[in-house]
Amino acid sequence: MVSRVEHPAAGYRKIFDTVEELNEPIPAEISGVLPPWLQGSLLRMGPGLFEVGDEPFHHLFDGQAIIHKFDLKDGQVTYHRKFIRTDAYIRAMTENRVVITEFGTAAYPDPCKNIFSRFFTYFKGIEVTDNCMVNIYPIGEDFYAVTETNYITKVDPDTLETVKKVDLCKYVSVNGVTAHPHTEADGTIYNIGNCFGKNMSLAYNIVKIPPAQKDESDPVEKSQVVLQLPSSERLKPSYVHSFGMTSNYFVFVEQPVKINLLKFLSAWSVRGTTYMDCFESNESMGTWFHLATKNPADYLKNHKFRTSAFNVFHHINTYEEEGFVVVDLCTWKGHDFVYNYLYLANLRKEWEEVKRAAVKAPQPEVRRYVLPLDVHREERGKNLVSLSYTTATAVLHSDGTIWLEPEVLFSGPRQAFEFPQINYSQCSGKKYSFAYGLGLNHFIPDRIVKLNVQTKETRAWQEDDCYPSEPLFVPTPGATKEDDGVLLSIVVKPGAERPGFLLVLDAVELKELARAEVNTIIPVTLHGMFRPKPSS
Repeated sequence: MVSRVEHPAAGYRKIFDTVEELNEPIPAEISGVLPPWLQGSLLRMGPGLFEVGDEPFHHLFDGQAIIHKFDLKDGQVTYHRKFIRTDAYIRAMTENRVVITEFGTAAYPDPCKNIFSRFFTYFKGIEVTDNCMVNIYPIGEDFYAVTETNYITKVDPDTLETVKKVDLCKYVSVNGVTAHPHTEADGTIYNIGNCFGKNMSLAYNIVKIPPAQKDESDPVEKSQVVLQLPSSERLKPSYVHSFGMTSNYFVFVEQPVKINLLKFLSAWSVRGTTYMDCFESNESMGTWFHLATKNPADYLKNHKFRTSAFNVFHHINTYEEEGFVVVDLCTWKGHDFVYNYLYLANLRKEWEEVKRAAVKAPQPEVRRYVLPLDVHREERGKNLVSLSYTTATAVLHSDGTIWLEPEVLFSGPRQAFEFPQINYSQCSGKKYSFAYGLGLNHFIPDRIVKLNVQTKETRAWQEDDCYPSEPLFVPTPGATKEDDGVLLSIVVKPGAERPGFLLVLDAVELKELARAEVNTIIPVTLHGMFRPKPSS
């Protein structure tokens, strides 16, 4: 899967440029043949505004949220986009400056205010961003754009209009949740987030949101915490971006990238401090795997799984087999925080400088860890994993911890398999064969990859001067084979007559079926979903 493409022209910079929203959908020019059954909307979230007035945003995760939509209907395709009317966006546009501190960009006091007003601003408390540029997913009958704070934003998936801002703190005890929940077949949602409790106590809470209600009440208002997991450090929670779930278990990976809680709580009284300034690495803790049962929800405190340090953002899949829980992850070796390398100044450099910077970053790997459920004290020192198809090991130590060593499913020099997707409806929480991901070449997205997690074979789609986004798998209606379907990705080809397009790939061979091109640049997108056309 080593990239064949180099990027000396630095066309990738265009995916980090500000764009304008569209007043109405624009038609796409289609080449190839769209599957006639592929009817619906591809919804994607990402940053679309990278500066306000004379003030730039500094980090990839600071740009203001814009929602993209490719509509596929009766063989025709249109493209539309709108900025989400968050408080962060509205106030920035009104005052022509950064008003709310973002992930890596600090908001400064209004220069027009006098010194007493500025002093008051410093001490009125933390103003958390609602810049929901990471993902979008349904809750009940509604759709929410999300980031990783306690705010989610309801949007209209048809018009892309912003409906309302929702504060999850009103319903459950969390200070934020991930942008990667798990959804069951009936619409029940599980998510995980940090909770800062009384006396500065700290835990990770798993939240359950019920499916659409018969009385048409809002499921968000019926959210509840079903499980609490402990933190290994009292004042320093680990950064959590996703988690694993099977039919019977939750898996939480506690990584050595930490949030210094005292620094976080005091940050907004210090001029120029950002979320990124509050992260630090614990060089000695390694990485802990926490296991909990689902029904009834119970933390398995006697199962203490540990391994060497790595960063993790995306779980690929988690499943049970023969008394083991198998956890497949996109990892980055070591305790150095990968987000340190995602400042826009780094990503916009000349190609040789981009590569030099990436060499200093943690090495990416796709790894499989196996957690034994049945552990006996007399089994110290031997490998407890008996699954025939994996080289992953788990060894019980004298202190009661179980040391995990992974099987590496993919590794290439500075070549990351990230933003993973699977046939979620068929395989989530179950044994599977295929994962689809975005190939990052020294952090630059330049290919789409299919990974066979059983044979470790890969296939790739790649084209010169093309920068794709996370590939979403859409199954063929009625399909029984796991990879019977298509992959959808928004691709940017700077310099082309129509530089943005929706790419449709056959998920078996990764052969192009069609592309729908539009005459506009489309900035980088992070995550999203496909919303099938409702059956009539």
